[in-house]
Amino acid sequence: MDLFTNYPTSNLLPYDGEVIYHGKIFSKPEADKYFEVLMTTIDWKNDEAFIMGKHFITKRKVAWYGNEAYPYTYSKATKFALPLTNELIQLRNKIELLSESTYNSCLLNLYHSGEEGMAYHSDDEKALAENAAIASISFGAERNFLFKHKKSGERISIQLEHGSLLIMQGATQKNWMHRLPTTKKVFNERINLTFRTILA
Repeated sequence: MDLFTNYPTSNLLPYDGEVIYHGKIFSKPEADKYFEVLMTTIDWKNDEAFIMGKHFITKRKVAWYGNEAYPYTYSKATKFALPLTNELIQLRNKIELLSESTYNSCLLNLYHSGEEGMAYHSDDEKALAENAAIASISFGAERNFLFKHKKSGERISIQLEHGSLLIMQGATQKNWMHRLPTTKKVFNERINLTFRTILA
């Protein structure tokens, strides 16, 4: 039997937002199963961005799924959602109970090693419902995750575990940025799922 860490479901942020870390919500066998299924069944594509008029292709891969073929634009590139798979629906059902929120879409990221990460940003695109919860599930390699306040510069960090759930809600995206820093100490893949509410 797996032993779960009991994390207090209190706010990780000192002010101007709300981030709740639930810790591991899946047993190791469950998390391992989802990791393998997502690796092989998700339609992974290298992400792209248009910055200063230049087209960039990332090593990190992404996928965009939803209840409908929602368009989603970030970094000046637009994706259209694929139909949610059975596994994504299973995961959504579980986190909707835990977070007491509903979600109609999911953006997935695949990081092949610690050399791939994400710079500071906020998930505050106009297509997303304002102040709605974003539920982030992690499978695979454990990675450090950082928050930085937009005005004060204060930083908060947390280690995201295999099979864990992090909820960002309230004014978090308005006042805080987050990032996944690169590291030379991680050699394995990590899959991150962010369930969202996109405006239809």
